[in-house]
Amino acid sequence: MLALQHISKTFSTPQGDIHVLNHVDLTLPQGSSVALMGESGSGKSTLLHLAAGLDTPDHGSVTINGQTLSGLNETARSALRRQQLGLIFQQFHLVPSLNVADNLRLQARLAGRENPEWSRHLLERLGLGGRESNYPEQLSGGQQQRLAIGRALAVRPALLLADEPTGNLDEQTADIVLNLLLALVKETQCALLMVTHSARVAAPLDRTYRLHLGQLQEMSA
Repeated sequence: MLALQHISKTFSTPQGDIHVLNHVDLTLPQGSSVALMGESGSGKSTLLHLAAGLDTPDHGSVTINGQTLSGLNETARSALRRQQLGLIFQQFHLVPSLNVADNLRLQARLAGRENPEWSRHLLERLGLGGRESNYPEQLSGGQQQRLAIGRALAVRPALLLADEPTGNLDEQTADIVLNLLLALVKETQCALLMVTHSARVAAPLDRTYRLHLGQLQEMSA
């Protein structure tokens, strides 16, 4: 579902070049989940942005569901993101002027893939049934993150990319949100790549990698 092959990325600064990623390889089959850990500034978010086609590597290739991103122009990459990817961030990025139902359906509508029955199912699974008319400011932090997860999954993506999705939540709420996220990933059979600083959050995923000095190191269970 996702293949990163020999990915390298360097950033130029006044103090000199910073080699963030150095010939990184990662394969993520359909239905599998990977946690990506590493110290601050190690390049975790950079790798996630490359996987989403939001940035381009200096060397190497990114392939999503058989399509190599370097062979696509920006319009085609944007279309692929709408159709194939779900993105979840530490900040919820909900639209304040849209109610719960419209926030959840937003990406699916933009992709032309809205399924009202699936949307209703998600709202119930997310514990937001009966709150369709509420606005984000009327929800708790945990409810807002559950809604952000629902928005990403409403399009039934092939690949879900999550950047510290529980980072703004207390531990108890984080556990609830994580368990729900993993259950829905299993239900949809999408692949999940999740950046996290927490070994506890990473533990339920299939594999965990640590990014250090530009290299991926698989961590033993």
